Formats: sequence, structure tokens, C-alpha cells
Amino acid sequence: MVESRVIDLLRKYRAVLTGTFVLASGANSTIYIDVKTAMTHPELLQAIAAEISEHATGDCIAGVAVGGVPLAVATSLTMKLPYAIIRSSSKDHGTGGTIIGDVAGKRVLLVEDVTTSGGSALYGINELRKAGATVSEVVCVVDREQGAEEALQNVGATLISLSKVNQLVK
Repeated sequence: MVESRVIDLLRKYRAVLTGTFVLASGANSTIYIDVKTAMTHPELLQAIAAEISEHATGDCIAGVAVGGVPLAVATSLTMKLPYAIIRSSSKDHGTGGTIIGDVAGKRVLLVEDVTTSGGSALYGINELRKAGATVSEVVCVVDREQGAEEALQNVGATLISLSKVNQLVK
């Protein structure tokens, strides 16, 4: 994979942290990729949205809260497509449910900040499909290369990564 503006900006905005961390997957790591904080800088968020839009197909962009939401919104604005938010759990008040936005009958591109085992992406795919969407692609900003690609293939989805963890920690 070729070095990209996104990789340069992830480094610039210090998305790579070292120390002792427990990842969302439950795994321990000495490297943490903090795309959520780094993309609070408009320069990086805009570059990510532009790069995602080069890979995007579909009628709608969706992201799992929290990390996927700014990516979905920024990509939606770049591509002029609607977006949807996937809540981390169902709400029993208001209109309820886990999906905010109209995804029924649409081809939805799921966006993620970081994938490790693929758990968050699998959750998003499942919720979108339950709501009547077709999901066959997930774009992530950074793939930690710890099983997400294979896990998504097992449910009929392709993982497209803008960068791999080994590119960031050179």
C-alpha cells in the first residue's frame, strides 16, 4: 500500500500512541490508534472523507457510534449522500431502535475508524441488515490486521482499509 495524505495526517495529529492499552476487542496492545481524537482536526477528517469517497459505492453512508459517526457525516457531505447512525444499543424511548436514518432497501457503505477483530463492523452490518439494508463493503481508516478482514468475509462483506497499522508505526 502506498503512503497517503491520510497516513501523513494521522501521524501529524498523533493518532499513534504507545503504552499499555486494552482494545475494544478485549485484546491488550502496546499500540493504540486514536483516530477518534485525531479526526477532530478538520484537515484530517476532510482528507479521510475524500479518500473514503474514492472507494464508496451505495446509496447511503453509515457509521457505528462513536467513531463511525463523524466519518459517516463527513463522507455524506463529500458525496452528497444521506447517512445513518448505528447506536451502540437500542433505545426504548422516542422512536426507539438502533438505526437513525433511512436504510431500508438501500445499499449502505459502512465506515469505521479502526478495525481489529471486526466486532464493531459485524455489529453494524447485522443491525443494518436487520433494518433491510444491503451491506457488502466496510471502509476503515486503519486496519490493525488482527482478523477483521476474515471476519467480514465470513458474512459476505469486503473490508477496504485506507491504511494498515504497520504503515503508521514505522
